[in-house]
Amino acid sequence: MIDTRTIKLAIPVNEHDHMIGPSDASITVVHYGDYQSPDSGKRHREVQKIIDELRSAVRFVYRHFPLVKVHPDALRAAEAAEAAGAQGKFWEMHSLLYLRPDKLGHRDLRRHAREIGLDLERFDREMRTGTYAEEILKDYYHSIVNGIAGAPTTFINDVFYPMGGDELLATVKTMLKTRTHGLTPTLETGH
Repeated sequence: MIDTRTIKLAIPVNEHDHMIGPSDASITVVHYGDYQSPDSGKRHREVQKIIDELRSAVRFVYRHFPLVKVHPDALRAAEAAEAAGAQGKFWEMHSLLYLRPDKLGHRDLRRHAREIGLDLERFDREMRTGTYAEEILKDYYHSIVNGIAGAPTTFINDVFYPMGGDELLATVKTMLKTRTHGLTPTLETGH
């Protein structure tokens, strides 16, 4: 059996990442996702619990991992999130895309942009010219080379954690508690 705790995050969190929570948090959760993937949608809801409960203590990082061969709208959805991010509304678009995974066509993405108050001329221009596609795909391929095999994939403090749901939330809470009390966490992932 492979000890999943030996799988490490190869690409450090950096200024290009989308983050929420304190930059100096002792716990950082990095999530690779695909807006069209049902499994990523489920993981998003699970990670959202962490954000909702622990936003002041945990930093959350989202990275695109559009599975373009099986999810034809995933790349365009990631582009829409980046276009929204360029206007300071990444997290609003991010939430809408996961809330409405069946609404990722061009007209749907434009409706989402209007709903969150984006400059539609700029949004349309950036979507039409594929302003963010090359960078998203470059990051995607770089992630594959560095061991990311699919979406969703989650790391906590640079270590791969295969669990989801309540187990993921409990793990983050336990890690936070042990760091607060100066203890060393002894968590088993068992997968």
